[in-house]
Amino acid sequence: MAQPAEPAEQTEPQLQEVQDEDEDNPNYKVPEKKALDEMLKQDKEDESLEKYKRELLQGGEPGLELYPDRLNAVPVKLALVVEGRPDVEVDLLKDLEEIKKTHLVIKEGTTYRVKIYFYVQRDIVTGLKYTQNLYKKGLKHIKVDKSNFMVGSYPPRKEIQSYTTPPDEAPSGFIARGQYKVDSQFTDDDNHNYLKWEWTLEIKKDWKD
Repeated sequence: MAQPAEPAEQTEPQLQEVQDEDEDNPNYKVPEKKALDEMLKQDKEDESLEKYKRELLQGGEPGLELYPDRLNAVPVKLALVVEGRPDVEVDLLKDLEEIKKTHLVIKEGTTYRVKIYFYVQRDIVTGLKYTQNLYKKGLKHIKVDKSNFMVGSYPPRKEIQSYTTPPDEAPSGFIARGQYKVDSQFTDDDNHNYLKWEWTLEIKKDWKD
């Protein structure tokens, strides 16, 4: 008589190290940056482009200067957004060493988003991007995730503007819990580095642990 098969052993999910790859396309050429007034004068015969420019520049204020010592895009705040809970915010105008001490906690398996608040001054910025690399802290920091988000193009405005990443789910299980170093960067198509900062995300079994 055949013996019943033994149940498969349950194992904790393992974190997989993400390998760095050269994602640059050698044939890709960064679009040339154009000032607001120059953009308005170009391609007058292209109706769809003109409509896009008008929509993009609506309410824009060329020459507006809010932070004289900063570049044209100024990230001012990062928020960890979880539905049903108050946003947890990080002041990005602080000294980088102070930001580095930031420690945000999230419950395993929770769906969350990252929201970046920023100002645009002086001139239009094209192709804003937010990138984020995640490293599991330990004897050796292991890179477990990398994300690149296209934020878009924005005109200078007095009002604060923002971008929210698509929803992501924090990993679960004993192996996944712990502290993660997060390297964040805000750039654009012209390779301007508006801000590069480090912070810590900790995944716990529960919010109160």
